[in-house]
This record gives sequence, structure tokens and C-alpha cells, in this order.
Amino acid sequence: MSTDEKFSGRNIIALIPALRAFGRSLCRQGEDVDDLVQETLVRALGSIHQFEPGTNLRSWLFTIMRNAFYTGKRKQVRERPGLLDCVSTIELPSAPSQEWTVRRREVHEALNRLPDGQRQAIVLVGVLEVGYAEAAQICGCNIGTIKSRLNRARCRLAQLLGDDELHAPPSTRSSASLN
Repeated sequence: MSTDEKFSGRNIIALIPALRAFGRSLCRQGEDVDDLVQETLVRALGSIHQFEPGTNLRSWLFTIMRNAFYTGKRKQVRERPGLLDCVSTIELPSAPSQEWTVRRREVHEALNRLPDGQRQAIVLVGVLEVGYAEAAQICGCNIGTIKSRLNRARCRLAQLLGDDELHAPPSTRSSASLN
């Protein structure tokens, strides 16, 4: 292209292959080259009023590209993605699902080892959140009996599941387990 080039869409489109080639000399990865060419074109269109007719459009675009590249490099140094404190590298904690599956199976097996009355009481009150009065009516016994069965079922479940803190007498439990 001549040095008397005018800023036009056709001239810019014709220079895109040259911009890509120059971009590859600056960046090594294809997607980075594409991003740099796009950034160059956006900046050029935003600065169209600064282009002086009669100057070399190709050189002007290459200068914009080089400046965009170095500006991006300076930002990378400042931002330093990939460091230990970078949000993108923080791994969000999540409990492994297989542990919950194993624990669910253990609870199910422990429930099945309870006497029928205790199992019914803990399922009704503890799982289904039925009130004591309604649970007593369903089981055909007194409220005191339901409370007693529920307490014994909880202690036995804690024992079967290996949680000594839960089946200890209330006076010896730590304050943390009561909350």
C-alpha cells in the first residue's frame, strides 16, 4: 500500500492478514493473536480521528498493535494471574460425595439394628418431624413412652455409629455438642 493511504474499511480488511502475521511475532498462541488483532482494530477504530491521511496505515496499525501488546504485558505483570492469592486458583472446598454415601449406609444399617419401637420413634420424631403427641397416637402409646424410646434410640444410634460424645450422659457432654 502506498504512503498516501486513506483510512477506510477496505484498507483495514486488506491488512488483517498482515496484522495476524505481526501478531504471531509478538504472541505465541493462536487465541492470543486473535485477541491482539481484535484489540488493535478496536483501538484503531476508536482513534480514527488521530490517523493522518498521507501516512502509512499499515505502520499506524502495527504501532497500535505493538502498544496494545506491551500494555497487555504490563497488565499481566501487575495482575499476575496464577499466583497463590489469585481467585482463579482458589479451590472451593467440597466434601467428597462418597463419604456421605458411606455414612448414609452406616446410619441406615444402625437404624435397622434398633428395636422396632425405638426405630419407629426416631423415624417419626427425628426424621419426619412428627410431634410427640402424634407419634404417641401413631404408635399406640403414651407421650412419655415415645420420649423414652426416642432418647434410647438416639443413644443407641450414637453408640452404633461410634459417636461417644452423643451417647454420653447430658452432664458430661461438651457445650459445643449441645448447640
